[in-house]
Amino acid sequence: MHLIFIRHGESTGNAGLPTDDLTRIALTDKGHEQAQRIAAEWTEAPTLIALSPYLRTHLTAQPTCERFPQVPVQVLPMEEFTYLEPSRWRGTTRDQRLPHIEAYWQRADPDHQDGPGAESYNTLLRRVRQTLARLQQLPPDALVYAFSHGQFMQALRLSLLFPHWTAREQMAHFWPFNARHPVLNGERMPVRWVQGRWSVDAVEAPSRRPARQQGPGAGHAQQ
Repeated sequence: MHLIFIRHGESTGNAGLPTDDLTRIALTDKGHEQAQRIAAEWTEAPTLIALSPYLRTHLTAQPTCERFPQVPVQVLPMEEFTYLEPSRWRGTTRDQRLPHIEAYWQRADPDHQDGPGAESYNTLLRRVRQTLARLQQLPPDALVYAFSHGQFMQALRLSLLFPHWTAREQMAHFWPFNARHPVLNGERMPVRWVQGRWSVDAVEAPSRRPARQQGPGAGHAQQ
């Protein structure tokens, strides 16, 4: 089985504009152009097109769905990681949230929940496992185009590359790893089911002792 995860095109939040409802963030003109380019570059029709519940993945996938109108579409729990309580940050920009974002990741507590509507890191990891388990039910020769989000894709990649890590270790390494290997808007990440296990392309392995926490990469500050 071959999954290709795609991060959504540039959103208004990625472009530095204030965000309100995290589920309804739209694409910029550049994001729509990225969506068109993604659709034009596919070389074969997939078995399934998968989306997160959030608007920005639906808008990114729309040109691909129009190109392959006979392919079924399914919504899976691979939405972006919401780790700050949403009600406290409505109408704010990424830069305004940045000190609180850095504090969250420096805490490195996978069970910490910031407030109502926020997830813990362990909740994110459960959604990663749920998504892969549901896709694993497809035929062995299935090809899936899965439109998702940067932090979800990064957590999935870390889980597959370093399955021996605890959730706390993974969380402690997350931002330094992301600074070296960011998932950019419109970027694809192939994942395969081979010989009874999921695999993802290898990247440079981080030290077991994470470097000093660095700020989030562009576009990854909870949007």
